[in-house]
Amino acid sequence: MKRRILTLAIVAAAFFTGCSDNSISEYNKPAAYWYAQMVNSVATGSLEKADGYFSSLQSEHIGSPLLPEATMIMAQAHMQASEYMLAEHFLDEYIRRFASSKEREFASFLKIRAKFMALANPRRDQTLINDALEEGLAFKKKYPDSLYLSAVDTIMVRFYLAQGNLNRTIASLYGRLDKPKGQAFYADKQPESWINWEEVNPSDSPWYREIYEGDGTSSWYASWLPEGTSVIAQDADGNAKE
Repeated sequence: MKRRILTLAIVAAAFFTGCSDNSISEYNKPAAYWYAQMVNSVATGSLEKADGYFSSLQSEHIGSPLLPEATMIMAQAHMQASEYMLAEHFLDEYIRRFASSKEREFASFLKIRAKFMALANPRRDQTLINDALEEGLAFKKKYPDSLYLSAVDTIMVRFYLAQGNLNRTIASLYGRLDKPKGQAFYADKQPESWINWEEVNPSDSPWYREIYEGDGTSSWYASWLPEGTSVIAQDADGNAKE
């Protein structure tokens, strides 16, 4: 028994020593090494590894001239992979640390585009819509002659439509909860008077989402629910409340 325990201890020590040697060999590398490994990982779709190599490049070579380009590569790689929050993180780092005025303009446009691509469901993310519109207005004010202005305008129109659609959905929800004040507030809250909201149709949900969420105005199981005021909208005495 003692011999078996000793043997297992020796094997375990050899294993962990080998792992330790392998990990140590991945430190103290030239900037070009980390950059090349990062680019290769991006090319093969291994973004988790690419993030690690970027971190090593940034940690060991904080003043490397390769860092600005590496940061932008990681931003665009995460955007391509639909990882928009990570893309924005890298774009923020690029703007804060490396970008010239022209490069800052392009990176700011990419941030707005990332928010637009991240809006998978206009009925859900009110904060994302509001943040994107604020960034769009700030971009137009800061870069009134930008080459990307028409694209930003198009994106903002889409966000205004999404915001109007979300307000309609919230108003409908308040109506179902017997809260007329909340319903009226959101029903009247239509941004941008230059849009003819009577001609704007609500967005359609994919069939697999509509099964669970309905169409934004009601649910397929609504007919199964008992009639009467929702318990969510009742006070302690059972009366409707706002």
